[in-house]
Amino acid sequence: MTGASTRERTREETDRKITQTMLEIAASRGVGAITIEEVARRSGVAKTTIYRRYRNSEDMLHKIGTLEMAGSQELSNLEPSKDSLRLLLERIRERFATGIGIRAVSVLLSSSNDYFSGIIDQAIVPELQHFSDFIARGQKAGVFRHGIHPKFLFETIIGSMVAAQALSDTDNDAATWSERMTALLWPAITDRPSSSAQIS
Repeated sequence: MTGASTRERTREETDRKITQTMLEIAASRGVGAITIEEVARRSGVAKTTIYRRYRNSEDMLHKIGTLEMAGSQELSNLEPSKDSLRLLLERIRERFATGIGIRAVSVLLSSSNDYFSGIIDQAIVPELQHFSDFIARGQKAGVFRHGIHPKFLFETIIGSMVAAQALSDTDNDAATWSERMTALLWPAITDRPSSSAQIS
């Protein structure tokens, strides 16, 4: 890895720490509690580093409020198969991990703060839509059973993703998460389980 790519990776990781910390503070104490000092204290990122990125707290809030994330268009037309499900889960996880951070996704979904609505629309809704469309294509093709509630299933996937991240940060574990989740989900969405086991 070159020096430039190492610096870029370090910068991206620092940006993720700052973003995650801001979201956690806003969710637990309100947007007004976000200050550069508090973000530095909670994130472990030096104040001088934060000041190189943002002029003040208002600048931080403005930039996170207008957060934009690139879409994952390659997920739009995946055929309903087990390999496609694994790829879909892998790409969603990668997008969250390299975007706002997996832990921040959990914070956003569990908060009722209106401030987050734009971030949710940018960061989470497109992935939920890709997943819902994938399930709908599978149902239309007769691959997936009917009666699946895509939003509930998606939130369950996010919960698993957050738990896996909390338990291990190694890339190896991240790579196997999508395989394990696929192995768990595939029988549940393709077979017609008993009513007590339904995902709804």
